[in-house]
Amino acid sequence: MSLGDFRNHLIPADAERLRDARGLDPWTYAEPIRQTDRATGLIDYWQRLYAEPYRGITTDGHPLEGRYAIADEGFDVAAAVTAAKGVVTALSDGELARVRHPVDAAEWRDWYNPEWPMNAHGVRLDEVSPEVRTAVTALMRACFSDDGYVKTSQVRSANLYLGELYDLRNIMNEWSYHFLMFGEPSETEPWGWNLYGHHLALNCLVLGSQIVVSPTFMGAEPTTVDRDSGDSFELFRREALTGIELMRSLPAEQRHLATTYRQMKDPAMPEGRLHFADERTLGGAYQDNRVIPYEGVRARDLGPAQQRQLLSVVESFIDFLPERPLRARMRQIESALEDTWWSWIGPDDGVQPFYYRVQSPVVMVEFDNHQGVWLTNDEPARFHVHTVVRTPNGNDYGKDLLRQHYAAAHRAGTDHPGQAGQAGHQGR
Repeated sequence: MSLGDFRNHLIPADAERLRDARGLDPWTYAEPIRQTDRATGLIDYWQRLYAEPYRGITTDGHPLEGRYAIADEGFDVAAAVTAAKGVVTALSDGELARVRHPVDAAEWRDWYNPEWPMNAHGVRLDEVSPEVRTAVTALMRACFSDDGYVKTSQVRSANLYLGELYDLRNIMNEWSYHFLMFGEPSETEPWGWNLYGHHLALNCLVLGSQIVVSPTFMGAEPTTVDRDSGDSFELFRREALTGIELMRSLPAEQRHLATTYRQMKDPAMPEGRLHFADERTLGGAYQDNRVIPYEGVRARDLGPAQQRQLLSVVESFIDFLPERPLRARMRQIESALEDTWWSWIGPDDGVQPFYYRVQSPVVMVEFDNHQGVWLTNDEPARFHVHTVVRTPNGNDYGKDLLRQHYAAAHRAGTDHPGQAGQAGHQGR
């Protein structure tokens, strides 16, 4: 299915699924869904993964060491700390008790992306005061680039748009997300926050002038928002176009090598390669320890122009980072270019739906066109996108930097308030 018009696939306004959901709060809406066999199986599967000790995404189950280092990367930590303290001030005592966690808490990893609540961690922003919401968005502004803040705001707006299309703003809106904080905001000690819900999950660890925003999940169904008010935008256009341009620039032989499967739902796929929730995406929610072998073509076998385009693809996913941290991250990614791989699933005509992945020892990004969940198309379509950013070999959630920080503090004999304990950090 090509880019097409998503409006041809809207669920009828009088459909039972929509009628039954209107007027319900998210928790009541979720109750019958959670009792279905499919949802029960998904929750059980994800919670088994959540219970595993954290290792990180690898190619063979053995994390590579020495890939990350504590460094001055130019992040404006003072502004972020000021914004984070603003959130703390805006929260009530009860809300703060739910939001605040040790910096190495397991709850970092319990994020999800369906529209129905799968846990009750932190606070939901649709249940707090406007002052709290304003403070949280100020924190996001302080941690992201201007483009990154706009992108995450548009993802939230697209969620509201879906709610507007079906009169389900009680379920899907720009505030239907959990928010948690980890550690105490500090210019020298590690701390962070996460936000997650339908089509959006952001995990942000701050350590001095260094920031790690990973894993991230961003998606939209539909990707094009066109309100009667004139508010209109298209999400993930840059990620789609840079990927298409790279793929179509390859010689035929390399295009063939890059294509792991010709069809989006390919009979040649082994069991487990296509998942009903994640479809082709490998690094989604709870996949923190997934073993993902390299596939496709290696960047060292590409020409200089294709290598530059490959880096542009990756940058389109991580442009939420402020300028100086972005440049530092891109230098790190470029340093691993020899061991970076490009793979593709589906047609490469630039019109039909597709999936691609860039993977190296220090980054993994995925782009995937999905079939309908809130639209009726039963085949993948260009107007439903999921994207993922991962930091393989142990630094999702900034965990490898956190490990190094604690190791240095231990050698210096320094105590660290806000740490749940070494077992908690090394475990989940």
